[in-house]
Amino acid sequence: MITVTGSLIAANAAEAELVQKYLPDHISLSRAEPGCLTFDVVETDDPMVWALDESFVDQAAFEAHQTRTKASIWFEKTAPLKRDFQVSGS
Repeated sequence: MITVTGSLIAANAAEAELVQKYLPDHISLSRAEPGCLTFDVVETDDPMVWALDESFVDQAAFEAHQTRTKASIWFEKTAPLKRDFQVSGS
């Protein structure tokens, strides 16, 4: 199993608005992927920070998620945001 934990960090209100606009669809699409076990991105007490908690059955499922994400409107629109996360598992 592969797990991803960490944070998505907006630098300003405009970036935070992009997350609010595009995140629901990104979550829905990610959860529907084959091999996705969990996919949670939730707001923290800081309105500029979201906590990530994701898991995938194996490396292939995680790589497929990364490939889909990098080709998505989510990635295009939120590319400037800081992504601070750790990937673990085998």
